[in-house]
Amino acid sequence: MMYGEEKEVCTACRMRLPYVTTEEEQLALLQKFAGRVVVDYAYAYTYFAKKGLIQRLIHQLKYRGKTRLGHELGVWFGTELARKNGPHLDADWLVPVPLHPARRRQRGYNQSEEIATGLMQALGINMRTDLLWRTKFQASQTRKSRTERWENVSTVFSVIKPEQVRGRHLILVDDVLTTGATLEACVGELRAAGAATVGILVIATTR
Repeated sequence: MMYGEEKEVCTACRMRLPYVTTEEEQLALLQKFAGRVVVDYAYAYTYFAKKGLIQRLIHQLKYRGKTRLGHELGVWFGTELARKNGPHLDADWLVPVPLHPARRRQRGYNQSEEIATGLMQALGINMRTDLLWRTKFQASQTRKSRTERWENVSTVFSVIKPEQVRGRHLILVDDVLTTGATLEACVGELRAAGAATVGILVIATTR
């Protein structure tokens, strides 16, 4: 799977990823937010499955220090979006979902920022990490239900510079979309601050 310093994932492994390919599949992602917050578009690169290849790759990125893997996945995803000429990503900035400072110090980096750097390279959209802040340190969301996840994140994000968000077209970037609770909370804060549009790009989504 891993190829030293030249490449993090071999071509054969890349071909085995369970890509999200059809417009209907992409539109289904929006249903996770229907009736709760307004998301202008949501796109995922692959499907997430327990014990699957993409779970192993995300684990390497988040917990094994394989930051280059995040960049590589971002480039692949961004290149695919650009190749398809859609979505029409005429956005001002990419906004990675932030980690709490304590979590970032613990991990040493934010995996969503690593993904966003690859997307930035492929799409030509700059990244901002100083607009959205995570105000509370929390335990992992992995084993929580949707309701528990929402209760866990509903008040933990804050917009730092609302005057720079107002009227802007923004794209949230994260690694995995499961229940959508974290992204929903982020979208809500950006909308409340006056963002004109908010889209979502994730590397993987559950079915």
